[in-house]
Amino acid sequence: MGRFKKLISSCVAAVLLALQVPLPALAQESPNLIRDAEIEGLMRLYSRPIFKAAKLNPDAVKVYLIADPRINAFVAGGQRIFINTGLITRSATPNEVIGVLAHESGHIAGGHLAKMNRAMADASTEQLIGMLVGVAAIAGGIAAGNNDAARAGQGVMIGSQGLGQRSFLAYQRGMEATADESALKYLSATGQSAKGMLTLFRTLANESLASTANADPYLYSHPMPFDRIRTLEAKVKASPFYAKTDDPALLLRHNLAKAKLVGFMEPAQTVFQRYPSSDTSLPARYARAIAMFRRGDLQNAIPVIDGLTQDLPQDPYFWELKAQAYLENGKPALGLPAIRKARSLLPSNALLMVLQSQILLATDNAAQADEAISLLKLAKKQESDMPAIYKYQGQAYALKKDFAHAELALAKFAWLTGDKKMAVEKATRVQNFYKHGTPEWLEANDILTFSSKK
Repeated sequence: MGRFKKLISSCVAAVLLALQVPLPALAQESPNLIRDAEIEGLMRLYSRPIFKAAKLNPDAVKVYLIADPRINAFVAGGQRIFINTGLITRSATPNEVIGVLAHESGHIAGGHLAKMNRAMADASTEQLIGMLVGVAAIAGGIAAGNNDAARAGQGVMIGSQGLGQRSFLAYQRGMEATADESALKYLSATGQSAKGMLTLFRTLANESLASTANADPYLYSHPMPFDRIRTLEAKVKASPFYAKTDDPALLLRHNLAKAKLVGFMEPAQTVFQRYPSSDTSLPARYARAIAMFRRGDLQNAIPVIDGLTQDLPQDPYFWELKAQAYLENGKPALGLPAIRKARSLLPSNALLMVLQSQILLATDNAAQADEAISLLKLAKKQESDMPAIYKYQGQAYALKKDFAHAELALAKFAWLTGDKKMAVEKATRVQNFYKHGTPEWLEANDILTFSSKK
């Protein structure tokens, strides 16, 4: 029953607050989240002015990246914005992504998730399940270009207390319109154009043209795409900032982020087709270097990366890439100078701390275990729920032959990754190492206590 509730909740988040049509993949309990210092830093740069304009605490709202090539974004779990990698790779300018972040900020500032939960509480169980299943089927049909599946979803909704469903969806469409209006306000307050948001909406509208033809607009959770554009277009063009373009330095960072995602997520052949050797720009070289080292071609990858660090020596992420390339190709010691350089440029970034600790441990040198542990303790202050920190702590303590602390770290790792059996086993062993009431014993006891309640 607990898992079913989680699935319903996850479905609701995607259905309620997705940028355009909701995507079924986002209803999974464990979306494939990506952690990357460079892209997360760029998203903070994009979002902080918007959050301030929306009167949101920039340090309280988090932006997460999901590995999915389709354009989508949604809000879930309070002040958390999730965006697909496709939103970045398929956007031509920073302004397009910023417009989406402004829209999602409108949902947060308007308290839409809480309001929708209250509205859902007024629906019967049958209506609720029928709505979720129906909307998911419609979304899946649209995403797959399957009109029959989309029509089947409409049938489910119509057959499941249709009047209640239509009222609920009308409420959602109202929230989407409100979020659009809020986005325009935030963009104007920060002196930015809403042209990018309109451009992205046009892209989505053109892609959904076939599947929304002759569709009943009252059976959609969002305004019909071209109706939405017509509603916004005059207001967007009336802004004094309409013709304002992105700063060239910001556009370069955006293109580097796109190249990075393509380099890591696409097959090498696709990367080389999209970024041919004739393209000598920084983003193209970045993407090709990533594709090269991913297929084990350090001989060609390292010179390209070195060229990048020579052109932009103050960019910490080029140095990070060099360190990662050596690590993932079994030469961690060669990557240490590069990660130390990256951290000298960005000393407080937790993800770089974790990478440096990973490289230190990969050398299998017990003398470097203490440095790794120190770095992981610093990283944990920012990323207390990051499972990898505890995994590497376990490795570091084991390298020092401190098996008691190693077991405790691995118990936390197992707990955070959902491996209840392993968490209980490790926590039980920890209590055999320590006296009753010691801090370590109590930490293990917390894991055992919470495990028994799940």
